Amino acid sequence: PPASQNNEQGSTLRDLLTTTAGKLRLGSTDAGIAFAPVYSTGAASGKSGRTMPNILDDIIASVVENKIPPNRAPKMNVKSEIKDEPKDDKKCIQDECSKRYSDIQYSWICDKHVLWLRDHKNSNNWKLFKECWKQGRPVLVSGMHKKMNFSLWKAESISLDFGNQQADILNCKDSIISNTNVKEFWDGFEDVSKRQKVKNGETALLKLKDWPSGEDFKAMMPARYEDLLKSLPLPEYCSPEGKLNLASHLPGFFVRPDLGPRLCSAYGVAATKDHDIGTTNLHIEVSDVVNILVYVGIAKGNGVLSKSGVLKKLEEEDLDDLLRKRLKDSSELPGALWHIYAGKDADKIREFLQKIAKEQGLEVLPEHDPIRDQSWYVNKKLRQRLFEEYGVKTCTVIQFLGDAIILPAGALHQV
Repeated sequence: PPASQNNEQGSTLRDLLTTTAGKLRLGSTDAGIAFAPVYSTGAASGKSGRTMPNILDDIIASVVENKIPPNRAPKMNVKSEIKDEPKDDKKCIQDECSKRYSDIQYSWICDKHVLWLRDHKNSNNWKLFKECWKQGRPVLVSGMHKKMNFSLWKAESISLDFGNQQADILNCKDSIISNTNVKEFWDGFEDVSKRQKVKNGETALLKLKDWPSGEDFKAMMPARYEDLLKSLPLPEYCSPEGKLNLASHLPGFFVRPDLGPRLCSAYGVAATKDHDIGTTNLHIEVSDVVNILVYVGIAKGNGVLSKSGVLKKLEEEDLDDLLRKRLKDSSELPGALWHIYAGKDADKIREFLQKIAKEQGLEVLPEHDPIRDQSWYVNKKLRQRLFEEYGVKTCTVIQFLGDAIILPAGALHQV
């Protein structure tokens, strides 16, 4: 209870437990403990005792027996207790980490919500990751491309090896999916003049949706599959053989989620007129996910923003100071813009999107879920309203070439 009310409030259950601990005599034993094991006291002979001690009854009986006044204030000083407890759990964790993990290169970004591990080679990274993962926070690991065979992941290389394959290609603006030749997608990846045009003459924003995925990835691209696996961050958690990758060690009779890997490729929004759309709408994954940016294409052609123009666009985002500093580093190549939300905010975001849908005159059916349906990309104006009206703050992360973003299951995100 608030400190101002502590004289009027009765004792809490915790107070009763602590004040009566050591005084209870459960069953026929003399054990001075508040919680006794389940045991028999001779019920089989029908002579005495209970078959199971009723803890709550004993506490109540003890309170009555010891005449603890029902309106007695707790012994603790509430004001003092609040003052002594750390107000900021994040700060407490960070202070502790700085002492225990001084050998690890790391920073906190996004208002101290995201852990950034800056040295992917440090074998102790997983220890700090473990502390952060307990809190359900996203983690960024940079430099993964330095461990990879970069030539395997170039757009022209993938097009050359697999251009004759058929796959589902998504038009991100109108959500139309078509099955077409993969070569068409890759030909326009960095050459805007070779991209499909939509009805009004604008360039289509296309995405090669999860191609290939899972076992198909391994069978179709064995060299790339091996290159990816040997380059995974925090292999104790992320590798299929990792000792802490619980999903990989589930018994065979469990139905596992699709753990991939899957290749996700998309044109950049910078080459389109409409910057209020994304290549991946707001959604939730059912399992923890690691996403590595293995290649960043530089689009060329009429109407495409220059690199300085792209950087200017990114600087307009609500960015952490460290991310702004990375943008100015000429050795870093930005490739994807993420907006991430904690799972605990899902209900508020869902309610907000349903309200916006009604404002826009859209039909809101009870069986439709705006997050599950992946029907929304929350633009800058809506992100501001979400904060002002619901108190939900957006965690904005720029993913640079070689960055691995690791998200806990249930975290909402769009790209």
